[in-house]
Amino acid sequence: MKMDKVAGSGNDEFYTPRYAIDPILKYVPNDATVWCPFDTEESNFVKMLKERGNTVVATHLQSGQDFFETYIDCDYIISNPPYSIKADVLDRLFTLDKPFAMLIGVVGLFESQRRFEMFRDNPFEIMYLNRRVAYFKDYADEKPSLNPPFSSVYLCSKVLPERIVFEEITKR
Repeated sequence: MKMDKVAGSGNDEFYTPRYAIDPILKYVPNDATVWCPFDTEESNFVKMLKERGNTVVATHLQSGQDFFETYIDCDYIISNPPYSIKADVLDRLFTLDKPFAMLIGVVGLFESQRRFEMFRDNPFEIMYLNRRVAYFKDYADEKPSLNPPFSSVYLCSKVLPERIVFEEITKR
């Protein structure tokens, strides 16, 4: 299921609200350099990490920086990747061998031979959230308006202290 079909739009670029970023921040040191590969300076990931004192490098296709052709030396890679290419993104992240946290839809996450092998052969953790995340279609929106019919999780590698972590979010 493609997020763009669920959302009824022509693309699958949707923006993460601050409340959905809060839970991952406690696992990232304030002095870390973080690459946000699917983000512009408007991104809440970029803003919140900078507010904490992190050095943040935001790259985005809009600025001519393709994740699959770009490499940023960093301590962590954190973002909300395009839903339709999540398998390719995760494959590259495991290849880069840097700690990462990606907020992605849980539906179909393990449902292909390719992903089965990827997860079997690589260390990873999952952060489950107590509520579904609603996303922004545009940062000008006052509140998130896209409510997908599935849960989002943080799929991580070398970030969380345990294989499965449960965190609560408070929608505001």
